[in-house]
Amino acid sequence: MTMNLQQLMKQAQQMQEKLQKQMETTVVEATAGGGMVSVKMNGQKHLLSLQIDPEVFNGGDKDMLQDLIVAAVNEGSRKVDEALQGQLGSLTGGLKIPGLF
Repeated sequence: MTMNLQQLMKQAQQMQEKLQKQMETTVVEATAGGGMVSVKMNGQKHLLSLQIDPEVFNGGDKDMLQDLIVAAVNEGSRKVDEALQGQLGSLTGGLKIPGLF
């Protein structure tokens, strides 16, 4: 019985290491305002880049720009969760782990 537990723990550690590597290499892109604001975010939800269409500045609406940035970042975060959940599902053979994402 102890061997099985040790083997299970080793497999869990290997799975965690694979997921960590996937988080480091995952990059998602998200947009808001029909592409007026776009962001790239890695699997650790760190913002890698932010692009703002120059057209946004023509209106001079600071509040709208701030809202678009927030929306794009939130969409990027959602896409990271979705991507990692899919990757985790492939690692665990579709087994859902409650509360992970």
